[in-house]
Amino acid sequence: MAANNRRMSGKKGAQVGSGGQRRKGLEGKGPTPPAEMRKGHKKNRVASAKARQTARRPAPRGRGGKSTSELVVGRNPVYEALREGVPASTLYVQQFIDNDERVREALQLAAERGGINLMEAPRPELDRMTNGLNHQGLVLQVPPYEYAHPQDLAEGALDDGEDPLIVALDGVTDPRNLGAVVRSVSAFGGHGVVVPERRAAGMTAGAWKTSAGTAARTPVARATNLTRALEAYKKAGIVVVGLAADGEVELGELEALGGPVAIVVGSEGKGLSRLVGETCDFRVRIPMPGGAESLNAGVAAGIVLYEAARRRA
Repeated sequence: MAANNRRMSGKKGAQVGSGGQRRKGLEGKGPTPPAEMRKGHKKNRVASAKARQTARRPAPRGRGGKSTSELVVGRNPVYEALREGVPASTLYVQQFIDNDERVREALQLAAERGGINLMEAPRPELDRMTNGLNHQGLVLQVPPYEYAHPQDLAEGALDDGEDPLIVALDGVTDPRNLGAVVRSVSAFGGHGVVVPERRAAGMTAGAWKTSAGTAARTPVARATNLTRALEAYKKAGIVVVGLAADGEVELGELEALGGPVAIVVGSEGKGLSRLVGETCDFRVRIPMPGGAESLNAGVAAGIVLYEAARRRA
């Protein structure tokens, strides 16, 4: 009898009083993460090696018609950038990161969009990539923006059989203002935006977000010298109109808006620079009965673009 008991005690299976541990072990643990995120997987090792190489590589210098690449850091900024359609090439995720809701949503958005590499990297590598910023385990790489040439905007309009409607920004340094102008140009049938190469806002992730996706179909050109670019427009038969609080012509009186025109918007504080102002064919003021001293670039451009679109309808 004793021998029989010994044989029975050696049998496999759940023991009485296990407390349901076997049942808990069978419960699901959520969706299987991508191969690049699974420790020990071949793709994970390759991704980690690439991340280390990228972190050590110096950032490329912008040349020609391209800007430099940009990093968006932090869980909320990365999620918002992915949700708003900001172009992205790689999403870096910290190894052993706490898989909270924002991380899961960011990974899901990146997977749904496609074309975004998922790279797992140790925290020290992400610290080096971001120069010690609080990245919270998520870093999104935005590829360099490919700028058009100022002449491309006019030629594109003429190829479509339309009078060019272009906005140039003089001294506007806030990327959100640039994004708002791009959005207005798209809304009112404009053909693009021109920005100076130096001391001006460029197409950063912030500008992309503010444009609400319209930057994907509205070209932005970068001019080495804005004054020379405007002079080239004038030689091509495009009227250059500068916005100024003390302009000689009121917006509603300007007939030129119905034809080929380049609208120049200055910064909210300083307005148009001297050389740009002297290059303009007309200096136009927007009537403001409420007594405001000035409007930001995005609002001012939107008002003039609406008037131009109304005259062209």
